[in-house]
Amino acid sequence: MSGARGAGAASRASLSAWRDWRSWPESLSSLWRRSLRFRTILVTLALTALTILVACVWMGLAVQNDLFTSRKDQVLTYAARATEAAQLTLDNAVVEGDPVQLETLLNTVARQLSQQSSSNSFAVTRIADGPSPVAPPDIFSGALSVEENDLVSDGLRTAVRGKADAQWWQSVSLPTADGTAVPGIVVGQQLQVPEVGAYELYLAYDLGSAPQTLGFIQGTLWVVGVALIFLVGAISWFVLRSVTTPIGEAADTSAKLAAGELGVRLPVRGEDELATLGRSFNAMADSIESQIKELAELSLVQQRFVSDVSHELRTPLTTIRLAADMINDRRDDFDPATARAAELLNAQVQRFETLLTDLLEISRYDAGSVQLELEPTSLAHLAEDVIASMSTLAEQHGSDVRLVAPGGYSPVDMDPRRVRRIVRNLLGNAIEHGEGRPIVVTVDSNQAAVALSVRDFGLGMTAVDVERVFDRFWRADPSRKRTIGGTGLGLSIALGDAKLHNGELTVWSELGRGTNFVLALPRTAGRAPDPSPLSADEGHDSPAAIDALGLTQPIVLPVIDAPVTGGRNR
Repeated sequence: MSGARGAGAASRASLSAWRDWRSWPESLSSLWRRSLRFRTILVTLALTALTILVACVWMGLAVQNDLFTSRKDQVLTYAARATEAAQLTLDNAVVEGDPVQLETLLNTVARQLSQQSSSNSFAVTRIADGPSPVAPPDIFSGALSVEENDLVSDGLRTAVRGKADAQWWQSVSLPTADGTAVPGIVVGQQLQVPEVGAYELYLAYDLGSAPQTLGFIQGTLWVVGVALIFLVGAISWFVLRSVTTPIGEAADTSAKLAAGELGVRLPVRGEDELATLGRSFNAMADSIESQIKELAELSLVQQRFVSDVSHELRTPLTTIRLAADMINDRRDDFDPATARAAELLNAQVQRFETLLTDLLEISRYDAGSVQLELEPTSLAHLAEDVIASMSTLAEQHGSDVRLVAPGGYSPVDMDPRRVRRIVRNLLGNAIEHGEGRPIVVTVDSNQAAVALSVRDFGLGMTAVDVERVFDRFWRADPSRKRTIGGTGLGLSIALGDAKLHNGELTVWSELGRGTNFVLALPRTAGRAPDPSPLSADEGHDSPAAIDALGLTQPIVLPVIDAPVTGGRNR
């Protein structure tokens, strides 16, 4: 029942799609872009139809012209033979000036013309040079008997009268018994009647069978042409199917391989080019799988080594830390050089301990063993706490940290420890590289996400530096002195924490104008923070961040050979 119900629903959806004719152009356009088979078949059918159309029109015109020419030659031959026979009869006749004999002779010639010329319509009329008492009357038959010379044009009559031994013709429209008209030919020549003089002879021939023949031939051509179009379409579909099906399989297999299914392979059939392509693809996939497994094993060994070394170093480091703290606490009893050495030792041991902690965190990310501890947390309140905890450091650097929070107060599920670490890292970088200028922390929210931006007006970075700012151990200016004492892994860990929340960490920076980092977190776990209430590109010049602060004019960079850059990545 469920299967039948599903089939019925699918058929109704298909019927609805067919009835919605307004969506056809968009569907065809999408099919044109996505389907090589459809595009090739459509182009092939269009070119084939155009070729067949041209061929049919040309063949129809050629057949029409040939039918008319052959029928015309046949008619002229019939008329010439009948005229010769009639003239021979007239030449052999002896009438001795008797009008009755002349009339009888002319009637005999008329019957002979009707029998030998294959024409039911003819006219014999005297070329009047003057009155003649013995001249027989004119004879009209068939369509030429309605009115004297009604189908014969003046031009034809002039030509026939002008040359006695020539044959002339013209195309006419012959009336039929039912009132319609058919195409025809009127042939004109002269007959010499003894003791009377020249007569005009006109024979009319019906060409009505030629259009019927032409229509049959043209209809056959069009039927054959349409059949050829469908046949070419079917052949094209079959040929393309044999080519595009392996291509589609290769595309699907490539997508699966790119998605991480390293065991997929192309089926290989036969020994042709497609089979060679399949074997080459499978060989490439085997090589990729082997190299990826090798790299994965190497990465696992590296991660294990970093983790093991970090863990093993913590025990001696703890002892060293205790000894360094004890020596540092009693540095007032030492001479100045020894006291300074004690301070440096204590600071470097602290930095070494921070570096080990960051390395352990990075190894957890590489191993994929990091888990979030989600709690409903207000991002605005969290930012207030971080700013308060770093106020002393900001005062030491002469930076005024301002909080602008139009939103972000409602709790959102997040790991507060990791988000706090991100904010501390961003704010610490802003204080260290802010050149004593104001720093603006903005928190806002919408229905999809909450976001926090940290904007400083310090030296800024180049576009190349921005692209590498999240790389591990990378610094834009290695010669720049660290005043806070980072490890070079801070922004890498911050980016990992943001992605762990399915969030985003973006940056905008420009030399002389400062830097703006934006952290966006989704309100609902598993969804992307789109759209984000804050944007790194849009927020770097917002009125809330600039207008009311002062001391935000761009820094004038010194003209030197190498560009001045700001080092980040604590």
